[in-house]
Amino acid sequence: MSSIKLQSKSDQDLVHQYLEGHESSLEELIRRHKTKIYTSIYLLVKDSYLAEDIFQDAFIKVINTLKAGKYNEEGKFLPWVIRIAHNLVIDHFRKEKRTPVVTTVEGFDIFEVLKFYDESTEDRIIREQTHKDLRELIHLLPPEQKEVLIMRHYGELSFKEIADITDVSINTALGRMRYALNNLRKMMMSKELSLKNDV
Repeated sequence: MSSIKLQSKSDQDLVHQYLEGHESSLEELIRRHKTKIYTSIYLLVKDSYLAEDIFQDAFIKVINTLKAGKYNEEGKFLPWVIRIAHNLVIDHFRKEKRTPVVTTVEGFDIFEVLKFYDESTEDRIIREQTHKDLRELIHLLPPEQKEVLIMRHYGELSFKEIADITDVSINTALGRMRYALNNLRKMMMSKELSLKNDV
C-alpha cells in the first residue's frame, strides 16, 4: 500500500490493517506518533539513549498486545501508547529508586505555540532566554505537576486522557495543572522581583 494511502487512514484503520498482516501500517503509526511519544518519554527520563530504549520497549509491548488481540478498541491509539511508555518510565524509576527529572532537548520548547518569523537577533536572544528560564522553573515543580504540564502542553492530551494515564480523577489532573501554572507564575514574579532588586 502506498504511503499516501496509509497517511489518509485513521489510527484505528491502520491497527486493523496491521493485524491483517500489513507491516507498513505499523510503520505509519510509528512515523505518525514517534515525536510525541519519544518526547514525552525524554522529558521524564532526561537521557536520549534511555528514552530511545523505552520507546522501543513500548512498541514491542504495543506489538505483543495487538498480536494477542488485547487492544481495547475504545481507547485512542496515541494515549494508549503514551500510557504504556509512561508505565515503562515508572518501572525504570522504581528499579533506579529515584525521581524523574524533566528537561527538554536544547532548542525544543513545550510552550512554543507561536512561530517567530521576522524577529531580530535581540528578540531571538530574549525569547531563547525566556524559554531557558521557563524550562529551569518547570524543573522546580513537584513531579506530578510537571507531568500533567508536559502531557497537556506537549502531548496535547485531554485532561481525561491525562487522568487515565496517571490513574487519577479528572479533577485531580485539573488541580495539578492549576497548581503547576500558579507555581510557575509565582516563580516568574519572584524572579522578576529579584532581577529588579539586582539592578
